[in-house]
Amino acid sequence: MILIVDSGSTKSDWIAVDSDGNKLLEKIRTKGLNPAILTEKKLKKIINKNEDLKAHSESVTHVFFYGAGCGTEKPSALLKGILEEIFSNAHVEVSEDTFAAVYSTINDIKEAAVVCILGTGSNCCYYDGEALHQRVKSLGYTLMDDASGNYYGKQLIRDYYFNHMPENVKIAFETKYNMEADYIKYNLYKQANPNAYLANFAEFMFLHKDSEYTIELIKKGIRLFAKNMIMQYKEELKTVPVHFAGSIAYFAQEEIQQVAQEMDFNVGNFERRPIDGLVSFHTKNLKES
Repeated sequence: MILIVDSGSTKSDWIAVDSDGNKLLEKIRTKGLNPAILTEKKLKKIINKNEDLKAHSESVTHVFFYGAGCGTEKPSALLKGILEEIFSNAHVEVSEDTFAAVYSTINDIKEAAVVCILGTGSNCCYYDGEALHQRVKSLGYTLMDDASGNYYGKQLIRDYYFNHMPENVKIAFETKYNMEADYIKYNLYKQANPNAYLANFAEFMFLHKDSEYTIELIKKGIRLFAKNMIMQYKEELKTVPVHFAGSIAYFAQEEIQQVAQEMDFNVGNFERRPIDGLVSFHTKNLKES
């Protein structure tokens, strides 16, 4: 059994397949497994809590894990050790989520492209057809993550409290969410995964795209992301497309196209859930190895 995992800070999707790519179990979903945020104890608890993973742990031969927070050595090694302990008979590989975005959006394994993630967090890289290159090291949601779910959540809450929202939007916002200051501060400063909490608010924008306010908010974040991340690859952009993975990108396709036209880069593919494209990639590679 091969386990392929696509994990953000909010949730993790697990697919179990055989060597031909045939699905062996229904898709499994657990909470997000970000080793840069969660403790070893919490990571183990999330995995062990799932009955399907627990029941089939000994029959797993390979685990290919792609996740937020896995781009630096220490968190990646922590999670790899946990997975090797739980799936004791498996070969385990842990990679940052950018690789999942690359493999699920490119048209061919040798295709060069700039690939972006816009989900709970955000990131951007250049894939030259063989290797992945990143020119900005992510410092996480507090300082970076433009155009991500947590970025937009933060902007919406700020606009609400600074009275920058149109009145009709403000009423809709406070009707949908608990906007009491103490409740917000409790979730941001006392609870785990504040980035995921912030990202929950992003859905509001896509439910209210009839407002010029939300459209401009979406575009503002994308412009920031393009300026700070995509434009790191100005030379490459002359010849390669820019692919996007993640739910924020998927629902903001129109605004991304508009910003791309403004900033002169070519948009390629959109993939809402990268995990689906990873199945064919890994089963093909295992057969060829």
